[in-house]
Amino acid sequence: MFRERVPHRERFFRGPWHSFQKGDLKYVILDLIKDKPRHGYEIIRELEEMSYGFYTPSPGAVYPTLQMLEEMGYATAVERDGRKVYTITEAGLEFLTERKDSADEVRDHIKRKWSFKGIGKMVTMMKEYHALENLVGRGLRTMDADKVERIRRVLVDTAAAINDILEE
Repeated sequence: MFRERVPHRERFFRGPWHSFQKGDLKYVILDLIKDKPRHGYEIIRELEEMSYGFYTPSPGAVYPTLQMLEEMGYATAVERDGRKVYTITEAGLEFLTERKDSADEVRDHIKRKWSFKGIGKMVTMMKEYHALENLVGRGLRTMDADKVERIRRVLVDTAAAINDILEE
C-alpha cells in the first residue's frame, strides 16, 4: 500500500528488519561461506541469529541464491550427510574483492539495523504493534459495521502518518 521512496542503496529491506534488497543476499551468503563451509539451513539459522530473530530468510530465497552462486563459479557444493555444503571459490573471493564497496555497504547496513541498540528499539515498537493487533482482532468478533469502518479509517490515517515519517 505505502512504498518507500528512497534511493536503491538506502532501501535494503522491505521493512526495517526483513529481507534484503534484490541481489544483496549473495554478498551475505558469500561472506558466510567464506568464513566456513555451510549448508543452506545453516545459512538461514545464522541470519536468524544475526538479526536476533527478526529476519529468517526463506529457503526459497537462500537455495536459489546458492544455486546461482554455484552456476556463476563463486561457490562449490559437495554432498555431506545428504546435504549440499557450499564453499566459496577463488572466483567468489575475487567477486567480493571487486565489489568491496557494495559488500561493505550491505555489511554496514546489517550492523546498523541488527545492532543490539537497534533491536531493542524495534522490540519495544513491535510490542505496541502486536498489542494493537490483538486489540483490533479481539474487537472484530463483536463489532458492528460502523465501528469496523471507523477503526479502518484510523488505521489508514495511521499508516499514512507512519509513511510520512519514513519519508522524512
